[in-house]
Amino acid sequence: MNRTIKITIIEDDETIRNGYAYLIGATEGYEVVSTYCSYDEAAKKIATDHPDVVLLDIELPGTNGVDAIPKLKKLLPQCYVLILTVYESEKLIFNALANGASGYLTKNTPSAKIIESIKEVKDGGGPMSINIAKLVIRSFQKNQESPLSRRETQILELIGDGKSRSQIAKELFIDLETVRSHIKNIYVKLDVNSRADAIKMAKQNKLI
Repeated sequence: MNRTIKITIIEDDETIRNGYAYLIGATEGYEVVSTYCSYDEAAKKIATDHPDVVLLDIELPGTNGVDAIPKLKKLLPQCYVLILTVYESEKLIFNALANGASGYLTKNTPSAKIIESIKEVKDGGGPMSINIAKLVIRSFQKNQESPLSRRETQILELIGDGKSRSQIAKELFIDLETVRSHIKNIYVKLDVNSRADAIKMAKQNKLI
């Protein structure tokens, strides 16, 4: 007989947090043992909650989700961390996985898939939203001889997705001037003068 899976939710948006708690808690075989609005709040007593799986947002007040993962793993060595966020940036995904996350889902994932993914991580799997899995695969298929740095490649991909400079700055947690500087370097390295030409050149050479 399968034991009930115990879950802790760390999410700063109260409506989303309560919604997940209700949906998961109403599912047979799942028990939400605690919910917190930040890692810093959770750190005070999560070790006594004994969750099997932590559902973790990335953008949290205080310690962000990516930095919280190794801290959670230290407090709860047997626990699995499943990221659930709006962010799809390559850097955040790889940093989260490198820090010990067992899976990475975006918040547009259907609730049934989220519930299924909780069981999957508990069983040793590594669930990812389809778009995240595609991004991970694409990153391994890129031209390894690219003249662009990892950050420049990331920014060019976001430009290709139609993001503005200010949106890129917000998504990557960097300031607008840094984004401008990276874009200038991209243009110089690819010998182009426009966003459209930069994207075209990058796609032709499998840089993104």
